[in-house]
Amino acid sequence: MRCVARLIEVTDPEDPAVDDFRDLTTADRRPDRPGGRGLVIGEGRLVVERLLDSPYPLRGLLGERRRIDALSGVLEGLDVPAYIVEPDVLAKIVGFHLNRGVLAVADRPPETDPAWLIENSRRLAVLEGVVDHENLGAMFRNAAGLGLDGVLLGRGCSDPLYRRSVRVSMGHVLRVPFARLDDWPADLGLLEAAGFRVAALAPRSGAVAVSKADLSSGKVAVLLGSEGPGLSEQALEAADLTVGIPMARGVDSLNVAASAAIVFHAMGQETAD
Repeated sequence: MRCVARLIEVTDPEDPAVDDFRDLTTADRRPDRPGGRGLVIGEGRLVVERLLDSPYPLRGLLGERRRIDALSGVLEGLDVPAYIVEPDVLAKIVGFHLNRGVLAVADRPPETDPAWLIENSRRLAVLEGVVDHENLGAMFRNAAGLGLDGVLLGRGCSDPLYRRSVRVSMGHVLRVPFARLDDWPADLGLLEAAGFRVAALAPRSGAVAVSKADLSSGKVAVLLGSEGPGLSEQALEAADLTVGIPMARGVDSLNVAASAAIVFHAMGQETAD
């Protein structure tokens, strides 16, 4: 007889067995805060499947029976608890009605050394001040879909393993390596030392059009800033060139995640004639 995790029915929303999933709307008690339990939470079947297929150490699952049953194939042989609850009990545990009906939690692995990531990459995104979790998740999804090797997080970036970022990335943040640059912008020197050409994306006059910037040759890292303020002057000064996306009259820029997708695509293309 095959083993499909450990199916455990929970009827009491106060059961301490499901504390890993509790109070997802309470800021100072969230289990996915780095300063708290520091857990990684996957929400919905597809994201849960990607969490199960990631190197993140799985702790357990929580969901409605039909949602857990739908995952039986990928849960086979796993020695983790899968807590089965009714929808009303699930809502009381997590703090809101969960349309996707299933969650999984995992521990965070040790943080990646930025020097290692740089040494083992040819195409990198470097982010500064990206605080919006949805933009961050979308950028990781773009990075995964368009073949980047990793993401470096500079000053002021939010946590890419926050539940909303994981969800918006469709779980791809779990497969794209990332590392933090603690000494900003001095750590950008690690890229120069490793032979990277650094391009800053900014809507400035004189910027080279992305299609003309030859972002696909050699080692390339692209700097992207937050919505509104964009990149700091220190980051712009550290770049080898500034690139821009030509816009139609009356529009100054795109959402940062949309801009990132265009640039990431160019990083894998031959330079336009």
